[in-house]
Amino acid sequence: MDADWTKWLPPVLRKHLVGRHNLQAVLGNSSWLLLDKVVRMALGVVVGAMVARYLGPTQFGQLNYAAAFVVLFSAFATLGLDSIVVRDLVRRQEHREKILGSAFSLKLIGALLSLAMAETAIRLLQPGDAKMHLLVGITAAALVFQAFDVIDFLFQSRVQSKPIVLVRMISFVLFSFVKLALILTLASLIEFAWAALGEVALAALGFVWVYQRFFGAKWFGFGDLSTVRSLLKESWPFLLSSLAVMVYMRIDQIMLASAVGPYEVGLYSAALRLSEIWYVIPMAIVGSVAPSLTATHDQSRTVYYGRLQRLFTSLVKLAYLVAVPMSLLSTPLIVLLFGRQYAGAGPVLAIHIWTAVFVFMGVATGPWVINEGLGRIQFYRTVFGAITNILLNLYLIPRYGAIGAAIATLLSQAVAVYFSFVFLSRTREVFGMMTKAMLLRP
Repeated sequence: MDADWTKWLPPVLRKHLVGRHNLQAVLGNSSWLLLDKVVRMALGVVVGAMVARYLGPTQFGQLNYAAAFVVLFSAFATLGLDSIVVRDLVRRQEHREKILGSAFSLKLIGALLSLAMAETAIRLLQPGDAKMHLLVGITAAALVFQAFDVIDFLFQSRVQSKPIVLVRMISFVLFSFVKLALILTLASLIEFAWAALGEVALAALGFVWVYQRFFGAKWFGFGDLSTVRSLLKESWPFLLSSLAVMVYMRIDQIMLASAVGPYEVGLYSAALRLSEIWYVIPMAIVGSVAPSLTATHDQSRTVYYGRLQRLFTSLVKLAYLVAVPMSLLSTPLIVLLFGRQYAGAGPVLAIHIWTAVFVFMGVATGPWVINEGLGRIQFYRTVFGAITNILLNLYLIPRYGAIGAAIATLLSQAVAVYFSFVFLSRTREVFGMMTKAMLLRP
């Protein structure tokens, strides 16, 4: 039976979906995920810009510095488990509770470890800055609630993200209004950090309610030792690669703060708000397509690589559609949203937005890496990108400030996502597929 929503489509589109229930499920699921991302993009940019205007570049830079600092330790909270858990839930549905419980236990322990490490590190690096200690502690506490994301993985594996999307949207919209209220009441910087934590906590409670509502279970337990070992055995390369990703995605803000101060971090963070917000698009699309790719991988390699090529090409086209106008209109957009005090972020955005091309392709390689069992290669290429980013930042930031950080990020993304695939025979085919996608070859 065809999905109910297909009846609202024009006949020319509906005829291509009749009887294709798997495609209908993917499109329906992607639509909900994209709706969530659109709401976050629209409301997030507006509210984020208002918060940035209110705080000013220096305090906005401090808030984003704390977030970037925590991100450096967040890989220990995710443990590289996300895609592996989704895949196992697709393949071993009869062991749902064991997989969920084991993943939850690992993520909870990892989150507490991340919180302790982040707070210890900031106290050692900035012993006299009590405000930064508190900012980092509040921001890192959100990692504990993200352990409940395992419930999201369950719905992803079933290509049924609607309930999770609704929970996330409600929490996000509610706390967006909370942030507006904080602006109106002239709140302090710390109170904005508490609002961000509240959003994650409310979403976690919503996930628990959704799980109970749809599966009639009070809790899925804490797993078993054998499943924990199995997950850790496969996930450690992804943990290390995630750690490297976090380094080369956020070390620029840490190095900017050390070299030129929080004001420059504020400008750079404003540019990132308009650049990185687009990254949710490939995540939503690939999150819906991944279960289907996994199933196809086990059935037909020809069909599998055909679909993978179409995924690369589609995502690169989307990246171009984003990067070209954003690059051309970067400074007017920054001034319109953040005010004249952030005008220096315009050239930063014009450069950084082009990382979307490589980020979109990098997200698309995720299912391929998982399905081929190439976690170690993922780790090596990410470390290569992280080292490239650090070296480029050391050279470019003292000379060009935030613009230098944007150049370093763009080049290191190209190295990690694209050029690293040319060196090994097992990855060279995907390098060719990405090249075709960037050249828009059919």
